[in-house]
Amino acid sequence: MNATVHPARQGLRRVALVMIVRDEALRIQAALASALPWVDDALVLDTGSQDDTVALARAAGARVEQTRWRNDFAAARNQALALAGADWHLVLDADELLVQGGEAVAALRQFEPTFVGSLRVDSRQGLGAQSSLAPSWISRVLPGHLRYSGRIHEQVRHQLPVRRLPVRLHHSGYSEAALAGKAGRNAALLRAALHESPQDAYLWYQLGKDHDVYARYREAVASFDHAEGLLREQPLQFPAWLHDLTVRRLHALKCVGEHERAILLAEAGLPVWKESPDFFFTLGDVMLDWAAREPRRAAQLLPMIENAWERCLALGERPDLEGAVLGRGSHLAAHNLAVLREQLPPGVGLSQLG
Repeated sequence: MNATVHPARQGLRRVALVMIVRDEALRIQAALASALPWVDDALVLDTGSQDDTVALARAAGARVEQTRWRNDFAAARNQALALAGADWHLVLDADELLVQGGEAVAALRQFEPTFVGSLRVDSRQGLGAQSSLAPSWISRVLPGHLRYSGRIHEQVRHQLPVRRLPVRLHHSGYSEAALAGKAGRNAALLRAALHESPQDAYLWYQLGKDHDVYARYREAVASFDHAEGLLREQPLQFPAWLHDLTVRRLHALKCVGEHERAILLAEAGLPVWKESPDFFFTLGDVMLDWAAREPRRAAQLLPMIENAWERCLALGERPDLEGAVLGRGSHLAAHNLAVLREQLPPGVGLSQLG
């Protein structure tokens, strides 16, 4: 089957799956299979694959076009959107699967394309027992006329209302193998984008995130600091990603041994993030690392660590916060508390150490 998956019924809007890919032979068929039952068409734009991606995508039922990669994600996405030419576009990557809510995608045929649909994307990070699930909400259902801007971490520019749709994607792009394959690529594109837009706080945040993912923690701190400084110059700006920046900056400061600065920043941010289990989970982690490096501080810090992780459990999960990790408001915090309390002598409580 090729070109048309499900011809749109007369009078209904056409929904198309839109993907840009390169060397995704291991994943392309699973990604397509997860979404094809719910759309009318699938357009895959290949940007220079050297493997069997093109043949596999065509065999799965997608319409495949090819282009030269220009080091610009927005340009590639916009070319794919123009080729798809549907009323509604569902944008997926090859490392994503549509695991829930396909019916809501199919139902778009009945709606005028007057809003942007935000989907929940669950990213698996780490391996085995150390793995965690980080949900985020991303605009991936677009009216046909909308286009992206930005060389990397491209964004849809629009003034339309955004609706959260009951659709969930699973993203495997943060696996160890996937990160190894992307090493250096995103940082180079981000530096090129920042050369063009040096005052873009979002790009500085994304550069810090890239440094953080690849354990370049000192560079991560510097980038996060720069992003936050730019936001301070625009007091009305309070983007959703500020939560993730705040938590990642605390973690990066811990990793470079700047515990005291991390605590001071946490104290300043407490009024803003008092409902975030991720904030308190990371704060407890910072203090535990400080106590381990400087045992003389342990008696003072351990009760504070306990309070931070108990606060996580009291708050519960907050998957609506950008960059949240599932478990920090439940089992991860409970595990940390249990391990912490096991280290105490019998009959001694943490409150007795202060």
